[in-house]
Amino acid sequence: MMPILKVENLSKDFVKSLDLVAKGLNKIGQNYKEEIVHAVDNVNFSIFKGEIVGVVGESGCGKSTLGRMVAGILQPTEGRVEFDSGQIENKKIPDALLTQMIFQDPFSSLNPRKRVIDIITEAPLYHKLITKSEKRAFASEMLQRVGLDPDTLQRYPHQFSGGQRQRVGIARALAVSPEFLVCDESIAALDVSIQAQIINLFVELKDKYDLTYLFISHDIGVIEHISDRVIVMYLGRIVETAPIKTFVKQPNHPYTQALLEGVPRLEVGKRQYEPISGEIPSPLSPPTGCHFHPRCKSATARCEREKPALREIAAAHFSACHLNDET
Repeated sequence: MMPILKVENLSKDFVKSLDLVAKGLNKIGQNYKEEIVHAVDNVNFSIFKGEIVGVVGESGCGKSTLGRMVAGILQPTEGRVEFDSGQIENKKIPDALLTQMIFQDPFSSLNPRKRVIDIITEAPLYHKLITKSEKRAFASEMLQRVGLDPDTLQRYPHQFSGGQRQRVGIARALAVSPEFLVCDESIAALDVSIQAQIINLFVELKDKYDLTYLFISHDIGVIEHISDRVIVMYLGRIVETAPIKTFVKQPNHPYTQALLEGVPRLEVGKRQYEPISGEIPSPLSPPTGCHFHPRCKSATARCEREKPALREIAAAHFSACHLNDET
């Protein structure tokens, strides 16, 4: 089975160039340098049609940058993202539309000056997927797909609640009939009572329209509920990837184990929990070797000097940890 999406050696650096003052000071002997943020560092993975692949990690680990590169919003510094358009049945859709993104904040991702009917139909009209005469009926159908009343077509975004706005964002993404959705913290800005409704909507749409998801979240409970497979990122690198059941029951990497220990569980009895020590290092100057070694209780001298390779330790279970070499 061929993957619908393949990411190869993907990296992204953000460079802050020197301003005129710093350049001038360098001419008189100062040593100011450009600041480089290593947001994503040599990432490789594949996603198969119909999968929901979750991406987890602490804030600043690069998961949103990864999602934006997959969606085509950001260009990678190195590597490539390949989308297999050969698996697509609807050949009239341009390749650029096959992947769509649903953003975290429904309050800022919708144009406040446009009515919902125009927000939903802008891309289909531009790419000539529909005609102007089909605009109203098409927008009504999109709203019904996401559980909104078609009578709200003429409203502006500020006239909706947060959960309703996110549904409008989902309708906008579905309007170009994508095969692949990148969901970047798509429920994080919503009330807890609304989050479950949006998660259930994602699952329903996936089954009904044969969609594939890259689902980015810092909430491991959500990832456990919705994902088929999980990618764990730390400071721009993938440290572990596994099927969801393996991820929950047999985490391998020390960072993954620490993340799962912090997830609240409905269990009877006392439970000891020790949070990860220290803060996530700056991506401006990441640690040598294994990025996690300054916070890892099991780190060795080898971890400080040598980057661990992401290798298969069980069926479809990959981990980047030198401790696996000792077993």
